[in-house]
Amino acid sequence: MELLAFLVDFILNVDKHLETFILNYGTWVYALLFLIIFVETGVVVMPFLPGDSLLFVVGAMCGVGLMSYPLSMALLLAAAVAGNQSNYTIGRYFGPKVFQWEDSRFFNRHAFDQAHAFYEKYGGITIVVARFMPFLRTFAPFVAGVALMTRTKFTFYDVTGGALWVCGIITAGYLFGSVPWVQSNLDKIIWAMILIPGFIILLGAWKARRKAKPAA
Repeated sequence: MELLAFLVDFILNVDKHLETFILNYGTWVYALLFLIIFVETGVVVMPFLPGDSLLFVVGAMCGVGLMSYPLSMALLLAAAVAGNQSNYTIGRYFGPKVFQWEDSRFFNRHAFDQAHAFYEKYGGITIVVARFMPFLRTFAPFVAGVALMTRTKFTFYDVTGGALWVCGIITAGYLFGSVPWVQSNLDKIIWAMILIPGFIILLGAWKARRKAKPAA
């Protein structure tokens, strides 16, 4: 319970925790951030980690000189790409048998089905678009592996989506993080970056259940 409470507090107050970590541990912050982004994108059971808000706060920290802008982008892009590659490899290893898995505390069946449906409709571009969609970005590379997308094709979409996601959000934080209004409302911005995607996912789940009822 203590670990869960810490994770929730970290997600909701990522700006304060990150600044404290930088002041106490200096450059070790890069190792911590690499690990968080890698785990969020590379481990199917960790889709709740605060990727979007974390990247924005990193950009803001770069903007005020607490972190290196180019180093942050390079390291976190590498983490995002490596995480997706790991996730893809796991999906490829398990293959089609995944479709028989039931929903559990370690496997979100609904999120997997959403990612699979998105992949079936849009193909490889799913890997790019899903980067900006919490939960889906964790399952999209896994689904690509299950669907046996070639490694070369997957890597192209992986790097493209990773660059747009990491560099785009860090740059937004870098440019706007030092704006007084943004600084004074950073906690609200983080809440919005968590709640809005969550609302979209819940709305999608509700619509999917409504469609499924007549067929049941």
